Amino acid sequence: MSEQARTSEPQTDAAVSVVGPGDGEMIVLGTTRMRVLEDGSHTGHRLAIAESVLAPHTQGPPQHRHARHDEGFYVLSGTVRFTVGKEDYDATAGTLVMVPPGAPHTFANLTDQPAVLLSTFTPDLYVQYFRDLQDVLAGGRPLTPQANIDAMSRYATEPATDLA
Repeated sequence: MSEQARTSEPQTDAAVSVVGPGDGEMIVLGTTRMRVLEDGSHTGHRLAIAESVLAPHTQGPPQHRHARHDEGFYVLSGTVRFTVGKEDYDATAGTLVMVPPGAPHTFANLTDQPAVLLSTFTPDLYVQYFRDLQDVLAGGRPLTPQANIDAMSRYATEPATDLA
């Protein structure tokens, strides 16, 4: 049997993870509430999933690029403005935005209504970035652009300064 065939077979001893509506790790970053549904611990660190609620008029992070992971955003409700390079896209409910490594991007909720996103991170390494930002706030420090950039740098991410 080939190595690929062995690794694609179902694992009979694998535990199933179930996260109910009130479950998951909650991360609060200003006007954004993120509920981590899967932090990678049940997927061999291949995938993380989070649900985020962006309050009305919430600005996102500075435009940035990830070097080592894909990021996906599925809009569950509301409208989210994605900026990719110099292009803006208003994504409404039912829209999927996939960001490959190297693509500059940011997002914001510019509307008067909350917006809800389901986000994926492959691999899972970026979940810790959000935990780090929460730690900055919990430590009584402001979430400055520099604090954000410092946290990003620990997870193979950098600001897209050429687009500022």
